[in-house]
Amino acid sequence: MTSKKQPPNAHKGKIRVLIADDHITVLEGLAAIIDRQPDMTVVAEAANGREAVDQWRQQCPDVALVDLRMPLLDGVAVIEEIRRTHVSARIILLTTFDTDTDISKAIKAGAKGYLLKDAPRDELLTCIRKVHSGETSIPPALVTKLAADLGRAVLTRRELEVLSLLASGKSNKEIGASLYITETTVKTHLRSIFAKLNVLGRTEAIIAASQRGLVRL
Repeated sequence: MTSKKQPPNAHKGKIRVLIADDHITVLEGLAAIIDRQPDMTVVAEAANGREAVDQWRQQCPDVALVDLRMPLLDGVAVIEEIRRTHVSARIILLTTFDTDTDISKAIKAGAKGYLLKDAPRDELLTCIRKVHSGETSIPPALVTKLAADLGRAVLTRRELEVLSLLASGKSNKEIGASLYITETTVKTHLRSIFAKLNVLGRTEAIIAASQRGLVRL
């Protein structure tokens, strides 16, 4: 979208922030909140992942707020691309999602902060200041979710395929036909899936898988 043209010393002593979000109301709202802070200023805005990378390279901001779901490049891909050339980049992933898989991917990509879009204003500003100072800022509830995820058994590729078909509403027979396996084998995979997700049946498995980011409903 835009880089904000300012006099040479206009940003001196302030935290220079890039915001990337494809929802204009969210983008404008964040920019308004940040620009009201005496120690912060928004130097660039982007409406998609490709623009976010381009604006980062042009502006080299102190901190970037990057939406998880964006056109062209998602938030994780943006982080990965920026960190190929700026390994110390300080990026906060901003999202409406808090699934275990999303958290894990963001942290592995190098996110220094992870913030939900409905977080209070003070939490947003504290997160920016902490990340700018070199700290990692992830809400305690999300740390707990990530720790719990790391302690769970990992589903195999075949189990993920079965789970995806289950979530799409297919019966055991239809799952077997789609994967060229017998119904007995499907049932074996389902028992393993239920055990790993710590659920008792199909509906619970779909809900648990959705919460962990394993399937999209």
